[in-house]
Amino acid sequence: MSRNILRRIKRHSAIVSVSVIVSMACLGAASQAQAQTYQFSNVQVEGNQRVDAATIMSYAGIGRGQAVSVGELNDAVQRINSAGLFEDVQINPKGNTLVITVREFPTINIINFEGNKRLKDEALAKIVKSQSRRVFSPAQAEADAAEIIKAYQESGRIAATVDPKIIRRADNRVDLVFDIREGQVVEVERLSFNGNRAFSDRRLRQVLATKQAGIFRAFIQSDTFIADRIEFDKQLLKDFYLARGYVDFQVLDAVGEVTRERDGFFVTFSVREGQKFKIGNVTTVSEIDGVDAAEFENVMKLRSGVTYSPTIIENNIARMENLALKKSLNFVTIEPRITRNERDMTLDVEFAIIRGQRVFVERIDIEGNTTTMDEVIRRQFRAAEGDPFNPREVSRAAERIRALGFFKDAKVEAEQGSASDQVIVNVDVEEQPTGSLTLGASYGADSGIGFSGGFTETNFLGRGQTVGASIETAADSKSGGLTFIEPAFLGRDLSFSIGVDYAESNYDNSFYNTRSASIGFGLGFPVGENSRLQLNYKLAETAVRKVDPASSQILRNEEALGGQFSSSLGYAFEYDSRKDGINPLGGVLLRFSQDFAGLGGDSKYIKTEALALVERRVLNEDVTLRAVAEGGMLHMIKGNSRVTERFFASGKIRGFEGNGLGPRDLDPLGNQDALGGNMFAVARLEAEFPIGLPDEYKIKGGAFVDVGSVWSLDNTNGGVAGGNTVDDGAKLRAAVGVSLFWETPIGPLRFNFSRAVKKQTYDKERKFDLTISSQF
Repeated sequence: MSRNILRRIKRHSAIVSVSVIVSMACLGAASQAQAQTYQFSNVQVEGNQRVDAATIMSYAGIGRGQAVSVGELNDAVQRINSAGLFEDVQINPKGNTLVITVREFPTINIINFEGNKRLKDEALAKIVKSQSRRVFSPAQAEADAAEIIKAYQESGRIAATVDPKIIRRADNRVDLVFDIREGQVVEVERLSFNGNRAFSDRRLRQVLATKQAGIFRAFIQSDTFIADRIEFDKQLLKDFYLARGYVDFQVLDAVGEVTRERDGFFVTFSVREGQKFKIGNVTTVSEIDGVDAAEFENVMKLRSGVTYSPTIIENNIARMENLALKKSLNFVTIEPRITRNERDMTLDVEFAIIRGQRVFVERIDIEGNTTTMDEVIRRQFRAAEGDPFNPREVSRAAERIRALGFFKDAKVEAEQGSASDQVIVNVDVEEQPTGSLTLGASYGADSGIGFSGGFTETNFLGRGQTVGASIETAADSKSGGLTFIEPAFLGRDLSFSIGVDYAESNYDNSFYNTRSASIGFGLGFPVGENSRLQLNYKLAETAVRKVDPASSQILRNEEALGGQFSSSLGYAFEYDSRKDGINPLGGVLLRFSQDFAGLGGDSKYIKTEALALVERRVLNEDVTLRAVAEGGMLHMIKGNSRVTERFFASGKIRGFEGNGLGPRDLDPLGNQDALGGNMFAVARLEAEFPIGLPDEYKIKGGAFVDVGSVWSLDNTNGGVAGGNTVDDGAKLRAAVGVSLFWETPIGPLRFNFSRAVKKQTYDKERKFDLTISSQF
């Protein structure tokens, strides 16, 4: 490979320009006695192959018979050079002829990358703009090298260097080679804070996008040092403190220091927290004739004494503006006026209803969406072309676009339109992959070794639809399913879903199998700011199979029924205050659902389930407390319930095996299968807290108490003729234990060490359990 020719090319071009100036200056001095200008009756271009002579003459700007000075000749050289098409330019007067000699830049034959291991050739080829069979440009090659360096820096290799080189080939062609020295990954060895009193370093580290290097440093990219991420971290810290009432919070400085070995960074954030403010007096005033402030105050949900948060203010403004739209009050703006009370550390809030500027949305321009259809992005806006312009609504639309998960980046900005009362909303997005293919293996104490595979596409054909397929197999079970979701059915905020499922399983701790096949349809829509209602229809066929002869007569009777069809219509309501972010310390989750089976089919019942969860962060948010109450009831309208319909509470009460508690037929010796119950109720209390390990290990501790029961059967006639050997009483079970939470690259793992403190003799305990930690 040749030496770096790019720098030589640049130096040569500069020398050519200077030499022309000197030679022309000498020529001018020699002819001072005669004239200071020149005229050429002919202009001749030599050396050009791809660029025609007329184009070069137009760059020079010198016409035949035109009087030109020495300086103007030099300017002509500069103009030709600035076109970026020529490696060398010379202008030589020969009598009445001006000879322009050029040497064009070569054509790029191929582009190669050498020395790269972490970033593959395919990824680098997408970064560079130089292309094969195009004219070589030294400036573009240098720009490409800078972009490659930037890509390496974003992956934590700030010492990476890239040297563009060329290899001369025949026919004025060159090979462009980027010689890459990747360097080592520079990790963040320590994240520390100065000036924080309200929150510990541990809590603030959880806020930042940058993480300390831990034991999974080979897999986790967020622990590499990226300078641009520090600015983002500053904003995250500011948002964190503002949401907790620290209105004067400032990040004074953020310093990254290289370690002595130059293989890591110490990053220190210096902050000034200020004082915590709460909401004082809250009032609403109207400055528009005919608009009653009391109506707007009725929709406001803000009271004195709560911690101040910008999110609370914005949400109340949104409620008031929505009311204005419902009342057809255009160009109404809600202006929050904040008054500080330093004595009692409160902020008085006055919501002023004022007349805004008469500005309309001229159009919405969308760029960058190569896959996603425009309508998917447009439906995130509550306003269309010609509607009144609302800056807050544009900001909320931008948040909704980002929340889709289809784009790596999404920018939404407004600019002046064709008139003073018109605004153009520009949406610039950058697509990212939205499909995922999963192949995995699993192990469960009950199910044994299993394998799974699945495919999910959340932006099918760019329409914002979700399609998915999955299949799972274990030692004694297999299942599969297909899913389709349309999030904007009929162009409204209405989701439509279809699901098809099939499963064959051997119930845990049992001597029987089940089979089920179903197809379901659903419609979901919001009924409030934090609540949603789902309407469902499901057609299913279930069967109890391969019941052991020594099992309960109840199960044998259910097997004799064969496959049973159920046709059910139901609904599910969910309220989740954790999603709005108003209270960063916690929230409430409520779920309630009912299914009514009997619209044809063999089964006729009403199945009801409910769940309530309260979550709260305490002790400067280092400890999370969680309380869950859950229950269900199955009411049979016709016949007896079957094991495929009843509750088992598996996993809901820790300390017991799957199907390890609840009603049992005590007659069959050695084969007392769990029968499930028509009712269950469970209460769980748990705490999650740090245990003193470094944050980068991502390991926390926990403690829990679970109490509950499964009870009630329609048929309690066991294996003894005329006898009643089934225990289906509402007998309390309880367990206590401790947990370890570990966030790993394969998912959040939870290790439970538990002990059943209240049980029945036939219950089956489990003292250790390893699960993938799930969220409600």
